[in-house]
Amino acid sequence: VLGEKGRRIRELTSLVQKRFKFEEGQVELLAERVANKALCAEAQCEGIRFKLLSGTAVRRACNAVIKSCMEEGAKGVEVVVSGKLRGARAKAMKFREGYMIKTGFSNRLYVREAVRHVLLRAGVIGVKVRIMLPQDPHGVQGPKAPLADIVTVFNPKEEDVAPVPAKVPTVPSGAAVASGPGAAVPPTAAAAPPSAPGMGGF
Repeated sequence: VLGEKGRRIRELTSLVQKRFKFEEGQVELLAERVANKALCAEAQCEGIRFKLLSGTAVRRACNAVIKSCMEEGAKGVEVVVSGKLRGARAKAMKFREGYMIKTGFSNRLYVREAVRHVLLRAGVIGVKVRIMLPQDPHGVQGPKAPLADIVTVFNPKEEDVAPVPAKVPTVPSGAAVASGPGAAVPPTAAAAPPSAPGMGGF
């Protein structure tokens, strides 16, 4: 990107300035080094583009990129090459490995996508690379936030067991409670005298 002694960055600055009609000195382009080239979708897409321009087979170029990305810690890689690959009829070839999410908010955080076009003699070939980044607590190789479908189970805390209160004797309903020391509890009901036999209860 920078070129020899910053020549390419100056050319890009001049092109942007002329294209959008900025005044002299209003445009400044800055370049930042990629932390991990294997996890950068743009860099890998450019690599496939240069390999196809040099005459490398599509399957070989895509498999080499997927292997290098997975070795550097990517959770999943997907490469799609479409166009006139062989013969006069256009078709698409898809290469995938690992885990890849396609929808949801986690897709915006974890998946990096890049598209490049290769102009060959047979026609234009499109190259799309999608790389799913790993989770990084430091935020260097990937996002800090975990995936939405990950469930973390923590160890139970050692809580103090509350003391069991002593049982208080309960008094049955209808019983008279004696008050004072040595007081006797009267019976709840007097027993009825038995009836004499043959009297019929009279």
